[in-house]
Amino acid sequence: MRLTVFWQRMADHFGAGYAESFARDHVMAELDGRTVHQALAAGWETKDVWRAVCEAVGVPAHLR
Repeated sequence: MRLTVFWQRMADHFGAGYAESFARDHVMAELDGRTVHQALAAGWETKDVWRAVCEAVGVPAHLR
C-alpha cells in the first residue's frame, strides 16, 4: 500500500483533522506499543500499520 493511500484511508475513517492527531498520539498494542508515526518511522509496512489501525478501532471489513 502506498503511503498516500494509507493517509487517505486514515482521513476517510477519522476525518482529516483527527487522523493526524490519532497517528501522532494514540499508542497501540497492535503496533507493539508504538503510535502510527513511530511504526512507520521504524519501517513497518503501511499495509501492516493500516491492518493494526483497523483492528484497534474496529474498521468495518468492507473498508479494510
